[in-house]
Amino acid sequence: MMPQNSTCPGEVIVFILTGLLSFSLLIFLLLGIVIFSKYRSLLRTLREVRGKLVQRSVPQLETPIIPERLTVAVQQGMEAEQDEEAELPLGTLLQNSSTVRSSSRKLWRGLQQGPNFSKSDLNLLQLIKAGKEGVFYQARMNRGTCKGHNMLTCKISKEGVRPKHVDMEVSIMRKLAHHKNILQLLDWNTTEEPYVLIMEYVSYGTLRTFLQTNRGNLCTNSELQSLLTIACYHIALAMQHLRSKMIVHCDLALRNIMVNRFPWEVKVAEFGLARDFTRLTSRHSSRWKSPRQRVPLRWYPPEYFKNNHYGFKGDVWAFGIVLWEMQTFGTLPYPDLETSEAVIYHICIGHKNSNPDGCRPEILHIMQDCWREPHTLRPSFSDIIHMLEDVMESDADYVDVLSPELLVKDGAEYHEAKSLRAASITVEDQSPI
Repeated sequence: MMPQNSTCPGEVIVFILTGLLSFSLLIFLLLGIVIFSKYRSLLRTLREVRGKLVQRSVPQLETPIIPERLTVAVQQGMEAEQDEEAELPLGTLLQNSSTVRSSSRKLWRGLQQGPNFSKSDLNLLQLIKAGKEGVFYQARMNRGTCKGHNMLTCKISKEGVRPKHVDMEVSIMRKLAHHKNILQLLDWNTTEEPYVLIMEYVSYGTLRTFLQTNRGNLCTNSELQSLLTIACYHIALAMQHLRSKMIVHCDLALRNIMVNRFPWEVKVAEFGLARDFTRLTSRHSSRWKSPRQRVPLRWYPPEYFKNNHYGFKGDVWAFGIVLWEMQTFGTLPYPDLETSEAVIYHICIGHKNSNPDGCRPEILHIMQDCWREPHTLRPSFSDIIHMLEDVMESDADYVDVLSPELLVKDGAEYHEAKSLRAASITVEDQSPI
């Protein structure tokens, strides 16, 4: 007869497993406590080391560059309407700059070293253009050079421009590095107001001013459409370079394209509104966080007004507007509309700018493709470049045999630009944004 209080083998196994599990949990708990304490101690040590390094490495920043006198003879009634930047003829002076406020802001995140130029080094010569955030000057170095350049293009920010916006502009221009059709940044001072950016020199100011000034001569030139096509090609090369760097310009317009030698050396400039998509956390970041920000409405696509959305295909839309501006010698887009509300309504219901007189069919076709809806149907800048190359190669079949030396020169530059594009990093614009 078996005893009644005997323990079954199964119950023994359960007791053993329970004990082992409890022991394991205790071990993991103790390990977690030790790791957490080590982590806290490591963070404390890193903070102490970082504090010591910052104290030792903060540079002594130089005195900011402040032009001695900035005078203007521009009447307020002559300013452009609120949705586009004002552009003034060369030689106009700017208004006296307000007293510079003492800088109590934090140092630039990149701990910029003192600029390689001082206030007395800059001699402002002629005004190129005045925008909402800054003015562009042709300038000269009084002594020495800036990275080998004696003649310069100088952008001076207006009062109230936030320093982080200037820092972002500098960051984007540095990321774009060297490209023949992008205005190159040489040096900058973003430590105190007025903020100063120094860029490479351009001979003829903006493309808008150049076309308006030389309209009489250009209209009588039998090669006008070929010249405009070449200029369009170089602008497209610059925009493809921006696309390859994941940068959206957001302010592509004729007034923001500089001319050094027409049509071979045209350069995209003004990156004050540009955005770097590699810094955004998601595709939804292509929606503007501040819909009330003042933007050039006449160059903006319908999706911006309908969905507060601007992506790479928004720049393609603006490129179509630039083509229209070139064909009309700098005419304001939607010239019959006077108010911002009328412009927005006109764009949202699908109306487009009328076809320019004398525009060649190939450019008109590209222009209309840039304005297709929805935005996913618009071509990429890579596609636009190929279309423009076909047009240019067709033009090359009919040449002026009386000036072969000019053809050799232009042909060499065309192939140089084509090789430059081929050597750049190409990112196909397959994104729907």
